[in-house]
Amino acid sequence: MHSNSEILGIVLKNAREKAGITVETLSENVGITERYLYRIENEGKKPSYDILYKLIRELSISPDSIFYPEKPAKNSEIEKLLRMLSLCDERSLQVVKATAQALIDTAPQEINL
Repeated sequence: MHSNSEILGIVLKNAREKAGITVETLSENVGITERYLYRIENEGKKPSYDILYKLIRELSISPDSIFYPEKPAKNSEIEKLLRMLSLCDERSLQVVKATAQALIDTAPQEINL
């Protein structure tokens, strides 16, 4: 069984790799050294609240994946989309809504036999 800090490292590393973000880029965006990020991901180093907050936001991951790893993700793509939407300004939200409506309006209709 993994410790909490090991789970944190696994979740962060998996999310970073899935997003295609390098250690260099993530550490720069969060304001920590590459070595410190490496230690969080691989050596069980526990970051401060501020750093953890920045990592979660930068990687757009659900805090539940860290604090409740046994809880199955219902639909991580939808949750990720919702987190991304929360970062949008009003104009961007209008563009997203219009795009979603256009996709719905142009979707092929199901044939009921």
